[in-house]
Amino acid sequence: MTTLKKQNIRALSLDELKSFFEDKGEKSFRAKQVYEWLWKKSARSFDEMTNLQKTTREMLKENFTINAVSIASSQISKDRTIKNAFRLYDGNVVEGVLIPTESRMTACISSQVGCSLTCSFCATGKLDRIRNLDADEIYDQVAIIKKQAEEKYGIPLSNIVYMGMGEPLLNYRNVLESVEKITSPEGLGMSPQRITVSTAGIAKMIKKLGDDNVKFNFALSLHAANDEKRNKIMPINEQNSLEALAEALRYFYEKTETRVTYEYIVFKDFNDTLQDARELEKFCRVVPCKVNIIEYNPIDDSGFKQTTEDKLRRFVGYLDSKGIIVNVRRSRGKDIDAACGQLANKSKNG
Repeated sequence: MTTLKKQNIRALSLDELKSFFEDKGEKSFRAKQVYEWLWKKSARSFDEMTNLQKTTREMLKENFTINAVSIASSQISKDRTIKNAFRLYDGNVVEGVLIPTESRMTACISSQVGCSLTCSFCATGKLDRIRNLDADEIYDQVAIIKKQAEEKYGIPLSNIVYMGMGEPLLNYRNVLESVEKITSPEGLGMSPQRITVSTAGIAKMIKKLGDDNVKFNFALSLHAANDEKRNKIMPINEQNSLEALAEALRYFYEKTETRVTYEYIVFKDFNDTLQDARELEKFCRVVPCKVNIIEYNPIDDSGFKQTTEDKLRRFVGYLDSKGIIVNVRRSRGKDIDAACGQLANKSKNG
């Protein structure tokens, strides 16, 4: 006897759910109730759906699964950062971090299991890309971290950054679908202005974001405004040169009028000179932008270190003097495994 493979219920649209109920001789409004449980109330099991009859819940259990993400382990830093290793339905592990600051509660979430881009300064780059995350798995990370923010700190989640494991633009459809579920009034109802999707820089996909006229914020992990240096640390640059990225950014800005953020880690004796700052300033003239200078959270054996405070001050001072909007983002969770990929590496090996 063959057992029927259960379908992931969150892969269905509202219309598909309605069709399912109608085919079973049930009222189609049940679909709306289920949809609300899944996306607005973040239900993790059919038993939570208490306004449905037990027979309806049993029917759902027979036909569907909810591939709920669970917390495999958490580490809490002295600065209140919470780093989670999330276990997926198939046993794979990804990471998500709650980053509390004075003015905001930010969820940093993953879009892939591992990553194919091999950026030399990143712990995730040492993991193979195993698969893309489904939209519901991305959504679950947000739902769990949102709950952590409320339960641990009594403060609602204010921001979401797609800056965890993986390259979001190589999981384009699922990332956009997850944003839709997070921002929709039928979902978590968060503003797209509070969401930032970050990329290592895939020119044709940046243009696609423009074509789709996305409403969320967009960040480019730049880390060097010089092709030779960028090639060394980010092999993706060999197919997506700064010139190609500049053209894609102009296109994106023309379509969306959204100011771009450049992420720039200042590495000791690599990209921390005034010449590097001048090259960055020049790249900042491509489209309206701001720069986030990020303090490096070192990983084992990468060979990279954070620059000195003195060099950092001069670098930031130069950009500031040229009228570039620049923020320094201090590293969080230094006393825990808070660099992307560190915790997943340990969960995988542990």
